Amino acid sequence: MFIVGVDIAKRSHEATVIDDNGSKIKKPFNFKNDSSGFHSLLSVLESISLDPDDFIIGMESTSHYWLALYSGLRKKGYTVHVFNPIQSNALREMYIRQVKNDDRDCFVIAEVIRFGRYSEGGMPPSNIYELREMCRARFFMVDAVADLKRKAIALLDQVFPEYETLFTDIFGLTSSELLRNCSTPEEIMAIETDRLCEIISVPSRKRFGMKKAEEIKSLAENSFGIVQEFDAFGCLIKQYMEHIRFSEQQIATLDERIAALYSSFDTYLSTIPGVGPVLGATILSEIGDISRFSSAAKLAAFAGIDPTVKQSGEFVGTRNHMSKRGSPYLRRALWQASTIAVRCDPVLKEFMAKKRAEGKPYMNAVGHVTKKMANIIYAVLRDNKPYYTRNNI
Repeated sequence: MFIVGVDIAKRSHEATVIDDNGSKIKKPFNFKNDSSGFHSLLSVLESISLDPDDFIIGMESTSHYWLALYSGLRKKGYTVHVFNPIQSNALREMYIRQVKNDDRDCFVIAEVIRFGRYSEGGMPPSNIYELREMCRARFFMVDAVADLKRKAIALLDQVFPEYETLFTDIFGLTSSELLRNCSTPEEIMAIETDRLCEIISVPSRKRFGMKKAEEIKSLAENSFGIVQEFDAFGCLIKQYMEHIRFSEQQIATLDERIAALYSSFDTYLSTIPGVGPVLGATILSEIGDISRFSSAAKLAAFAGIDPTVKQSGEFVGTRNHMSKRGSPYLRRALWQASTIAVRCDPVLKEFMAKKRAEGKPYMNAVGHVTKKMANIIYAVLRDNKPYYTRNNI
């Protein structure tokens, strides 16, 4: 049996071949991350053996650069194992003085495979992979919108600090329409009151009219904001508001696509309070095949919501925190689902109240609920049965 360790990079990879005793069969060699590089790798392997079953190939899940190589090797019939780079770090440190730096990584990866001390990763089925990419893109877009809103508020606080008193939601329909048209006190004062009334009347469905327009005019006239010479802030606020509108439209479209793909899966995740189509899709796509996890505790560790353990000799630490070493997307989805579930699920609501009664801060208590949520999700996916609360048993 031959073991191939591949050190993944963006433009080119490095590989080495050892036997099952750890002896080098092929010195480290580089090949490009493209079709020609892939065929050069195959040529090297075929010079050792023409039978793909004679090889076990290992690589780390470095960003997304491993996917094409992994897919190509699997199509050729090779056995490929993928694992998190964290799992090879300890072995990498052990070999640091024994192997040249240039050769070390691919050799260590091969050794990890030889020792068999790793948790399997790999590329999920295409429908899960596509769903995962859409859910992760949604998180990115939501964070981008949140950042744009923070920037817009920071500018408003400088040029029109009184504005926040005008509307309950600065980024609601009426306020957003106003800011896209008139984003500074000077611009508000420059337009007729009748025109201002028109701007706020339509998006508010005529809840706001002349009285509100006059209130806005009055605040603008007496604003304590900074005076601009070139209206740079006003221009930026309008651009931010346009970006926010466009991004929120894109998120809404993405939500529809995610919900449509999620509905094609045979899963009962959405029977859990707090887990709708978007969060359900995120949870399902990040977990993949639930059989990868032998227990709910291992799923919690994958999500990074397992507690850190500090222990030395007879000392056992009591002030432990979430490890946060797993999937940040799954952890975020579990957290969001938990904050909703504690308001509508009697079991989790009672559990949350218990933790608060024990004196735990709100965020700490939600963390405990999140761990319980992971247990529920594990059971629902493992048994492929709906979740029942006390109210619907």
